[in-house]
Amino acid sequence: MPTDAHLVAAVLVAAAVTLALRALPFTVITRLRSAPIVPWLAARMPVGIMVILAIYTFHDVDIHETGQIAPFLVALIITVGLQLWRHNAILSIVAVTLVCIGVSIALG
Repeated sequence: MPTDAHLVAAVLVAAAVTLALRALPFTVITRLRSAPIVPWLAARMPVGIMVILAIYTFHDVDIHETGQIAPFLVALIITVGLQLWRHNAILSIVAVTLVCIGVSIALG
């Protein structure tokens, strides 16, 4: 069983690492602002995150069961449509969540 000193040391090391990891971005922010990759990432990250979420969402869906796939297909079509029309990730996520829940409830 660890002694009190070991537990305190472990907590202090974990706190120091956490503090360092949280402070690190602020120490390099001025150099990052002028980096050419930052605007490129800012333009592509929202779409990349949406793709990852979509893949994760469809991972366990049985495509042969209409009652299970229909809400996801409707939500996917609406998400793509909203993204192409409004280019607003928050609007797409909120609207599609509500639609998916609504269609799931309607289909039982």
